[in-house]
This record gives sequence, C-alpha cells and structure tokens, in this order.
Amino acid sequence: MRPFKVHILGCGSATPTTKHHPSSQVVEMRGKLFLVDCAEGTQLQLRKAHCRFTQISHIFISHLHGDHCLGLTGLISSFGLTGRTASLHIYADGSFEPLFQQMMDFFCSRLSFSVCFHPVDTTATQIVYEDQDVTVSTIPLDHRVPCCGYLFKEKPTPPHINREMMLLYNVPFSHIDTIKEGRDFITETGEVVPAARLLIPAAPPRSYAYCSDTRYIPTLHQLIKNVDLLYHESTYDSQYKHLAAAYYHSTAADAAKTARDANAKKLMLGHYSARYDNEELLKNEAEAIFPHVILAQEGLVVEVGE
Repeated sequence: MRPFKVHILGCGSATPTTKHHPSSQVVEMRGKLFLVDCAEGTQLQLRKAHCRFTQISHIFISHLHGDHCLGLTGLISSFGLTGRTASLHIYADGSFEPLFQQMMDFFCSRLSFSVCFHPVDTTATQIVYEDQDVTVSTIPLDHRVPCCGYLFKEKPTPPHINREMMLLYNVPFSHIDTIKEGRDFITETGEVVPAARLLIPAAPPRSYAYCSDTRYIPTLHQLIKNVDLLYHESTYDSQYKHLAAAYYHSTAADAAKTARDANAKKLMLGHYSARYDNEELLKNEAEAIFPHVILAQEGLVVEVGE
C-alpha cells in the first residue's frame, strides 16, 4: 500500500507551553502532503519533520482561533522566499476571506505564485477537495466560532492481477484490462475462468478524520463511521467537564465515546490543556471506554490503517 500517514507538528491548545506547539498536522497520502491547521511555529515544525514545503499545495483551516491559523501568513511569505511557483490553495470559513486578503495585500503582495482561497461552509458536510486518488470532506463541529473538521478518504483502487494464475491459464496480457473490469476469461479449450480467480482484491480504502475544537456531539460518529484513524480534541479530563462545556471543548471520555460509536479502528487524542504535565491520565480515561488510544505528540508519525 502507498503511504497514508499523519505527521503531528503541534497538539497543544491555545496557551503556549514549552512542551507542546499549537495545532498543526500534515496528512500524507498518495504522494501528496496536505497541511491541516497552521498555528504559530508551523513552518519550523515542518522543517523538523522533514516535510518538503514544495509538496504542500492545499491547506485546510478548521476555524479562526489563533492557535489554529496564526502561522498561515508567515508560512505563505516563506513559500515566496523559496521561489515557489506552484499555486497554493487555502480552505477556511468564508468569513475569513476579507481579512485573509488584507493580510495577503499587506505582507505577501509580491509572490511568485497564486494563492486561491476556497470558502468553506462549516455547517455542511461536503467534498471540498477531490482528485483521482483522494477526497477531503468537511465535518461540521460545535465550537465558539464556525468550525469544521476534515475527513480524508482514499478512493477505491482496482484489483491486482494474479500473475501466477495468469500464467497457469496462459492468459494473454492483452486481456488484463477486461479481466480487471470483471469479465471472465475463456481458454482455447472453452474453459471459463472466473475473473475473480485471476485477481487479487485491492486493499480497502483508508480514511482519517480530523476533529479539532468541538463540544461533544452525540451524532458526530454518524459522519465518520468506520474511520481508520480519528483525531479528536481532548482538551480536558472529566474532572473539568464544566470547563469543556463552557468553552465548547471535549474531554477524553467524550472523544472515546465518539470513537466507540463510530467503530473507529484507532483514536488519537490531542489539543491538550496547558494544565497537564502528563497526558497519560487523558489516555487512561479514554481507554476505559475505547481500547485503541494513542496520544498525539510533536514528531509522531502515525500510519493510517496500520
């Protein structure tokens, strides 16, 4: 299978700490790098992660709080200093567009590449990016400002040819395309060889859901059913559920309930409050509800579907 990885650049919340950077990730799939959220320090974290700037053409912003977007202008400016010529696409809530254009006019007015802003409706589930390999869809969330997550999904790939069976039945290679389409092969003696016997099923498509700042949504699992990897904010443990409710955030238990109800294969916690020196208590709380939990940490690379 081709790589499908999530590179954690930052997994802290709004208050700066010496331990965690604020939110930013790179989703690597089918040879493409997608940047998700772009807090302060993102470009330095990209260098530490050895993610090539030139491979990032699409940036998805979940919402317009500083710990998710204040690094965007600086990153675009740095792209200009590297002599970039490839277009850059920004996806964010539509209300950001006027301010974004002002920042571009003031700080990035002489770029050697075009920057295309794509307004996102954070209240709807819709595909905002698609190519021959991948779709990226919005996941409406419940925060103090318009906010959405993003669901990254591979498109199904055709089955693979079983070369040993092809040789066994002396199937000409000119028949490969028709066999992949599901047509049976007829030998010179008239024997019908089912296409399924000549094929190896392709690996099932993998998916990754990024759910940033949000209150617990009992129906959220319906939008991310059977996801391979779910990143869900877990700013607090249940001791501080009153703060989670007040500030429209989630506890580790909330994240685990969503993963359980979605039948996710794995849950990654993140967006930790600065009050925690050790996030193991968040992991322990989540594991009491959902067993397959990992903690996001800067520098962590997670293989989706592994």
